Formats: sequence, C-alpha cells, structure tokens
Amino acid sequence: MVKADPSGPDPPGRPSGVPQPPPRASLVELRVLDGANLYFPRPAIKLTLDVAGLLALPEEAAAAAAAAAGLTAAAPGSPGGEQRRRFAIRLLAHLVRRTAAAAGVPALAVRSRPGPEPTQVVVAYPWRRQQAAEALGLAVAELAAAAGAPDLAERVGQLGAALRHTEAGPAPSLPVPRIPTVAVTGTNGKTTVTRLIAHMGMRAGLHVGWSSTDGIYLDGELVEEGDWSGPGGAGRVLAQPGIQLAVLETARGGILRRGVGVAHNDVAVVTNISADHLGLGGIQTLDQLAEVKATIVRITRASGWVVLNADDPRTLAMRRLSRARPFVFGLEPDAPGLREAQSEGGRAATVLDGDLVVLTRGRVERLLPVLDVPVTLAGLASFNVANALAAAAAAIAAGLPREAVLHGLRSFRPDPAQNPGRMNVLDLDGRAVIVDMAHNEASLLALLEVARGLRLPGGRVLAMVGTAGDRSDELIRSLGELAARGADRVVIGEKHRYLRGRDPAELIGLLREGAGAVGVTDLPDHPSELAGLEALVAESGQGDVCALMAPAERDQILAWLTARGARLLDPDELRARVVAARGSG
Repeated sequence: MVKADPSGPDPPGRPSGVPQPPPRASLVELRVLDGANLYFPRPAIKLTLDVAGLLALPEEAAAAAAAAAGLTAAAPGSPGGEQRRRFAIRLLAHLVRRTAAAAGVPALAVRSRPGPEPTQVVVAYPWRRQQAAEALGLAVAELAAAAGAPDLAERVGQLGAALRHTEAGPAPSLPVPRIPTVAVTGTNGKTTVTRLIAHMGMRAGLHVGWSSTDGIYLDGELVEEGDWSGPGGAGRVLAQPGIQLAVLETARGGILRRGVGVAHNDVAVVTNISADHLGLGGIQTLDQLAEVKATIVRITRASGWVVLNADDPRTLAMRRLSRARPFVFGLEPDAPGLREAQSEGGRAATVLDGDLVVLTRGRVERLLPVLDVPVTLAGLASFNVANALAAAAAAIAAGLPREAVLHGLRSFRPDPAQNPGRMNVLDLDGRAVIVDMAHNEASLLALLEVARGLRLPGGRVLAMVGTAGDRSDELIRSLGELAARGADRVVIGEKHRYLRGRDPAELIGLLREGAGAVGVTDLPDHPSELAGLEALVAESGQGDVCALMAPAERDQILAWLTARGARLLDPDELRARVVAARGSG
C-alpha cells in the first residue's frame, strides 16, 4: 500500500521554486488487492485520489481539462455539484486507460466510483505484474494532479513510454484450491455456519481445515488463535498438510483491504445482509455492503453452488451474479425465492411440518426434525434454524454424504466447546444465563428472542448491552432502544478493548439516549462485561434470564459462572426449559 507524500519534489521539467497552480488531484492511497475484490473477480489495484481541485474548477476550465486529456463530449457541470463529481470519476478512468495504452496495454479494464469521502474518487484496474501495475497507478496520480495542463497529452505519452521500461515485478500468488472449498460470508451467522459445515465434514471422515474470527483449525484443533477471517486465514488453511475440505469464513474487512484469499471456491454461502460496520471503508449503505459480500459468489466455479438466504432480498439477488447453481434456504416454504431457485435448476432448503427439508422441483427430501437440531435451541432460535439450513445446503452442495449431514446436525451443540460465544446457555441456581457475541442490531434481537423464549412463568429478562466504538451513533442508540424494548432490566457493560477511539462516556450516553427514546432512563453502567454480569446475577432469581452481549470477556465470564456452580444446559434440558416457558402462556 502506498500513501501520499505531501512534501515531494517539483515535477520533472518544472523550475524549482516557481509558483505552480494547485494540483487538480492528489494521491490518497494506492492499494494492492491480491484477490477477488469489490471491483474485479481477480487481483486489482485500487487508486484513491482526492479531487477537490478538480471539483472546484470553473466550468470552462474543467471542460479544458477534459479536452486536454482527450475526453470528448464531456459535460463538467457546475463546480461542487454531483454532475461535476461524476465528471471527475469519468475523467480519471479515462486517464488510466490512456496512460495504460501509452504503456502498451491498450484494453485495460477500469472501474471508477465515488470514494469514501465527498472529495475522493476510487479508480481500480486488474494487475498481472505488481510492480508495473503500481507504477501505472503512481503515473496516473501524477497526471491527475496536472489535469488541465495544455501539455497533458504529451505527458501521458512520456510517462507511458517510461512505464514500458519498468521492472514488471511478481505475478499474483493467490492460492488455487485443489480440494473442495467452501467460502462463507454474511453479516450474522457466518462463524456458526463455518463451524457447522466443518463439523459435518469431520463426521464424513474427512480431514477438515477451517478459518474464522476465532482462529485456524485442523480437525477441530486450534492451530492459530486470532481473527483469521481474512485472506491470510484462507492461505493458512489451504497450506495445512493433508486436508480434504476447506471451510473459509470471509469477512468484509479482508475483502476491502486485500481481496478474497483464494482464486475460486466450489460453494459460496451468504447468510444475510444487515446493518453492521456501515460507515467504515467507504461502505455507507446496505446495498454497498451486499456488493462487497457478493464478491465470493462471483468466483464460485460454474460447476459449484451458491447458497443464499431466500428471506433476504439482497442476498437472494446475488444468484444473478454467479455462474454457479443456486441452493437457497429460508424459513418460509412458500417464499417466492425458493420457487424461483428451483425453476432455475437449483434447490432449496426450508422447514416443512417441523422438519428441515430439501426441495428439488417439487420433490421433498426430509432431513430431520428441528427439535433434533441442538443449535436451534429446540426451535426457539429462528436465526439458528436458518444457519442450520444454510450449513446443510452447503454440505450437500459440497458432496458430503447425507448421513454425515444428519449426524453433524444432531451432534453440533451450542456450547463453548463447539460454538463458543454463540448462544451458550447455562443454568445458575434456576436462572438461565446466555453468553453471546451479539454486537449489532440483528444479533441483539436474536439474543432477546432466545431470552424471552427461556423465561419461565413469572420470570424476567435482564440484559447487558454494549458495543464497539467504531459503530455509528445511530446504531449505538438503536442498541439501547432495542434492549430497553425487549428486556425488563438493562445494564451497560463497558468494553474497553473495543473503544476504537471513542470516549467510554460517549458510548454510555448514546446507549442511554436510545433507551430514553422508549421511556427507560435507568441504565446503570459497569466498568466491564464481568461486572455487568455480577450486577445482573445479584438482581435476578429463579425463572429469570440474564442475556449478555459479551464479545470481550467471554472466557472470564464462563470461569466466573463455573466457579459459582453454573452448568451448561444440554439439548434435552434446553428443550424442557423451552416447553416450560411456553406453558406460561
């Protein structure tokens, strides 16, 4: 990655010290994307330029800049307007193509779009040799700074000629899988789905490697701890000796920073798209987030499958971007998306009469009852019913035997051993305690859904909320409001590991503002997640449920609970508690 140097020398050919016009554009960042990315299904260079000078030019001067660059029929529009921004995007893409052609690359594909800041533009193009591609980006940045100069065409020719003699540099070193590979992305559920698919693979007797936000695993053993949901994790998994199936959790951050870590996959899974991390990396909307996540379906082999959530329109629409066949999943068997996928030669996984089933053009293949799938918490956790459907579809698509899929569904438990931090439910003296990594609106709603389903007659839901500092003010307020609406008692557990530049008092204030919007004003704050749990346990009693948003101190919380005699509820005990809670009416 190359960052701008604001104190560089005068451009070649200009007398030192002579006043020069302000640059029309300046380099913000040149980033090498090693794999499929937001712009191309192959390695690319991402060039971010600040075009404040170009946006502010008088209309006549902007038109002259276009003419000097050889861009005909351009309408710059008024300074600072949206038309002017679109003009700048088009002009910079044109400069990349002209410079590439002058360097002997006459048909370079180029994508351009608005950048993360109002005065920024992003231009991207594929690369085959890294050093030559980076040199092209730096040349374009130099030319963009001089947009409007009368000798611009001559400069393009000179820089293009110089680029012909640049050392080409290395080719991409992207891993090419030689074993079945499943890529999993989405906003929520991707870690659970990754683990469940890997579990099914091991039940089939395969040596399975997988990467996730918790680490890299080989046959269930932790090889390397940490967040390995980016391209580095994919490479490490595929380098493990002897593996026969790779399952790769693929997060948005890695896609944006470096691209996807493999050349292709055999099965791509997208769980859902919901609000999380908006405002980071130039991703402001759900549609933009969906575009990032869709990167993995664009590199699925034509002989493979894309497993998509039919209940989420943005996810379902991704089947149009892939050459692979659709295998959709959803909770409603009559959903239009399930019918459409089958009519297109695909398959569907859903729930019918209480059973997980697979539909193929009207043929029904029953797998097993929802009640027999522990991760669904006796069917209480609808989001985990969806995750189980996604995992089963992916495992079937990857060619795993039916019995391995069924065995995997029956034996995968929502406990700290198999699915740490995801709806781990313990009993502490008659109260249920749920430890979960909930960190956004959708996951908090899921946590509260389970908590209400486990509340016994006369019991209450007591929730601990908190989140990372890099979330938007709106999302943080929303978490406070959702907690106040869904729980009988709410406390704040601070997460100092995840402040990310925020003042703790600011986070607390935003959560309280959200709760105040629905009339809840008593939200005491505690200096840690463990302290918040201690406060909730002190206030709670038999029949109550303590629901914890606990991404930071999971291990300490489990140790504290175990030391006080808490024990994990097994699937039969969970089912009994759900039945007892429902009996309350």
